[in-house]
Amino acid sequence: MKTTSKILIGAGVLVVALAIVYRAVNCAPDKSLSSDAQMLQVINDGGCMDCHSSEPNLPFYANLPVVKNLIRKDIDGGYAVFDIAPLKAALENGTAPDEVDLAKTEDVIRDGSMPLAKYYLIHWGSSVTSAKRTAVLSGVKDLRAAFYPNLLACPEFANETIRPIPDKVDYDPAKAALGKVLYNDTRLSADGTISCATCHSVETAGVDNKRYSEGIGGQRGGVNAPTSFNAVFNFVQFWDGRAATLAEQAGGPPLNPVEMGSKDFDEIAGRIAEDKEFTKLFTEVYPEGLSQATITDAIAEYEKTLLTPDSPFDRYLKGDKEAMTADQIEGYDIFKDFSCATCHAGVNMGGLSYELMGQRANYFEDREINLKSGLTDGDNGRWAQTGDERDRYRFKTPSLRNVALTWPYYHDGSVETLEEAVSMMAKYQVGRTMPEDKVQKVKAFLEAQTGVLTEF
Repeated sequence: MKTTSKILIGAGVLVVALAIVYRAVNCAPDKSLSSDAQMLQVINDGGCMDCHSSEPNLPFYANLPVVKNLIRKDIDGGYAVFDIAPLKAALENGTAPDEVDLAKTEDVIRDGSMPLAKYYLIHWGSSVTSAKRTAVLSGVKDLRAAFYPNLLACPEFANETIRPIPDKVDYDPAKAALGKVLYNDTRLSADGTISCATCHSVETAGVDNKRYSEGIGGQRGGVNAPTSFNAVFNFVQFWDGRAATLAEQAGGPPLNPVEMGSKDFDEIAGRIAEDKEFTKLFTEVYPEGLSQATITDAIAEYEKTLLTPDSPFDRYLKGDKEAMTADQIEGYDIFKDFSCATCHAGVNMGGLSYELMGQRANYFEDREINLKSGLTDGDNGRWAQTGDERDRYRFKTPSLRNVALTWPYYHDGSVETLEEAVSMMAKYQVGRTMPEDKVQKVKAFLEAQTGVLTEF
């Protein structure tokens, strides 16, 4: 019996070994294909979908008892951190891939952290050969140039994951002028005490520097108020992404019973309509009159003007080598080495994806121990909108623009200092300890994100 078992085990090992050799030999990228097609080939043949999709296409031997126990945890963990299916679909369809997906793929291929070495035996042919590495990095570079051209950066930084903030975006000046008035108008609130600017003041970088903002009657919200500066570059609004546009976001707080407490926009329009002079100006721009659609549209047009270009970092990317100090430049290198520039990519250095809070360590468990702060509804993140368990504790990545001015940090506003926020991110999101001298240099780099407000 023992001899038979040994023969079966030996035969199984031989089959797996032959399969690995076969796949390794036959999975070299086809150089006759375009760089993005070669990249797709590597994703399809390299086992990426085995751990980074909701329905992993596992080989038969992944169900063997020892192997199955070995890989289940990392399959779940891999999917929690990165769902590669949207990137694969974009490559197949020739559509724009997500900037963060490109950055994550580039990062793990460049530093060799994926695939995990212990999984070479179940990700057949998944070891990253020089040819595969070249194919993926070339594919990312070409896709970035095609869909996210870094036109403002100097050639040296054209392929960076982060792009400078433009001086302006398209907006309607007449609507923005009305929106500025409404943004600062307490008549949006039921008791006439709260405006958009109450929690998102342009004097304090689009935030209020409070852990939780105060609404009508002194009530407090359940999450930290994100900045309204550069919000036009976010792919969705709010921490949980419940608003797809700036206008949708502007329509939320006025009707929130904790924030502004108005019954509906008919009530709000009625209060504003008592101001005959403003109503006359408003109807000249919006002939249809005051309504939820027109009021929120005007506020959104104004928020498009709340840009902060010309930070030292932006000037550095544009070619001014003196714009940042030596410590700030080194801090940027550390920032990239710790993979921070993957999720904090794009013009806004964030706001482009939902990410799990606590990818490498249990943030909420530690918070409960250290701060005696249990879970709240605000901690559910994207799950509150989707009901998908994968989205629990997943939040829209915040922008790092002007981050030195937008304390306290995180969705729960629990962290007061930038140094602590940086150190904790290294632990909870990257799974690494950042030495104090590096923390200080990353902090210096983040201080170089403070730009100049171009308010209309």
